[in-house]
Amino acid sequence: MTRLQDTAHAKINLYLHVTGRRPDGYHLLDSLAVFAGAADTISVGEKCDRFSLSIEGRFGKGLEADDSNLVLKAARALQAKSGSHDAYRLTLKKDLPVASGIGGGSADAACTLRILSRVWNATESDLCTLAEPLGADVPVCVRQQATRMEGIGEILTPAPEMPNGGILLINPGVGVSTPDIFRSFAAMGGIVQRTKPVLPSQWSSMRDLVDLLLQTTNDLQAPAIAHAPVISDVLTAIQSQSDCLLSRMSGSGATCFGLFPTPQKAREAEEALTQTATRLGWWTWSGPFHQNSPVGTP
Repeated sequence: MTRLQDTAHAKINLYLHVTGRRPDGYHLLDSLAVFAGAADTISVGEKCDRFSLSIEGRFGKGLEADDSNLVLKAARALQAKSGSHDAYRLTLKKDLPVASGIGGGSADAACTLRILSRVWNATESDLCTLAEPLGADVPVCVRQQATRMEGIGEILTPAPEMPNGGILLINPGVGVSTPDIFRSFAAMGGIVQRTKPVLPSQWSSMRDLVDLLLQTTNDLQAPAIAHAPVISDVLTAIQSQSDCLLSRMSGSGATCFGLFPTPQKAREAEEALTQTATRLGWWTWSGPFHQNSPVGTP
């Protein structure tokens, strides 16, 4: 078999509203999720008796390639669905920060489903069915396209394709616990009743997108800053850059993003912050939004 490879792109929550809580404790959300060019890479190697995983890359150190790893869980779930006994050696090149609010592990699991769907001719519907038990963010990461997420992440509605703007990502290298952030969210007042944002059929420009986002927020940003005040420093650094249209935190943190009129403006902002980022050990990336290619294609 020809060596297969695919990319697991960073998921960014442009807004994130906590809208309720189920009796089982899971929080209900409303979020606009998009994808950036920054990505991990999954490769499928030779056949073997049982799926195995090698992890490399800048953020691979400390990750365990054991049965709890979402990549292996996804591979075995699709193998069982296909009825095949074939297994392969997998490699994860981990270039996205871990536990950072950009869906890295979920994106890796979804990427594994996509790439192995080319081996076993699985449909997108098959992948979405398998994705949901793997984690709340895995279904949206299967398609890697602008999507409105609701419920606990299982209600997905296509959103307008992103305009040709730029995005800057910065992670300050600190970890925050999602359960801790939600507990702090409850302690700080909890769920706010608000009007549900109405998304247009398309964005005419980045300014059009930002005008809507200014009517929204990330409900988890303040609780995350209480746990990791450096997030506020990152947001200030991004917002201070020329041509920045909006700065905000993604997910439960600690990665923050800035939106810019063009990818080049985002790159110029990253360059301007290079000295600060290097001194403080911040991870940065800048460029265009990722626009989806159909499931089942390289």
